Amino acid sequence: MAATISTNGAARGGRGARERILRAAEELFYARGIHATGVAALIEAAHVSPRTFYVHFPTKNALVEEYLRRFESEKSIPAEAELEREDQPPAQRLLAIFDPVEGDASALIRGCPFHNAVIEGAGELPEVARLAQRHKQAFRDRLVATAAEAGAADPDALGRQLAVLFEGANALAASCNDAQAFTDARQAARTLLDIALAAPPGG
Repeated sequence: MAATISTNGAARGGRGARERILRAAEELFYARGIHATGVAALIEAAHVSPRTFYVHFPTKNALVEEYLRRFESEKSIPAEAELEREDQPPAQRLLAIFDPVEGDASALIRGCPFHNAVIEGAGELPEVARLAQRHKQAFRDRLVATAAEAGAADPDALGRQLAVLFEGANALAASCNDAQAFTDARQAARTLLDIALAAPPGG
């Protein structure tokens, strides 16, 4: 954790500085929000100097964009990562995305980082919007592929419907700080899945 990092000159720069900045962004952007997190707070949390911060990220927006890219390249969103598991049959993987995330029960439910970033951007961060659209499309594509693997009669329709349920549950859970939305969405997803698997192909 940050408390174990020395604040001497070597710790404030060097090869690990960029990673510390990104880790600070992951924690603060998600927990507090992007607009509420200033550069000063990021610098303090990452234990870097202002100069080092701006060497790695010329603008805060550049950091926001890299923060989101990390969810695609290095750190998958836990619920979405369920689709990649090899120890579960495809139908079970489709339902697993609705399982509540394990962790501190008292912690605020913050929802999807891509959704949050787009809402905070309010149309003023076009690259953030593009990253979110790309991520959401890739997620829908994975749902469709998994639905096909499960044997759904119309995997494209099922994948799109499950995406709507998942995104709606995320938004409602975050708005109300209530994980019950995922339980309700899972029940609806199971009904959709049962119907899709029982229908004849193309029916």
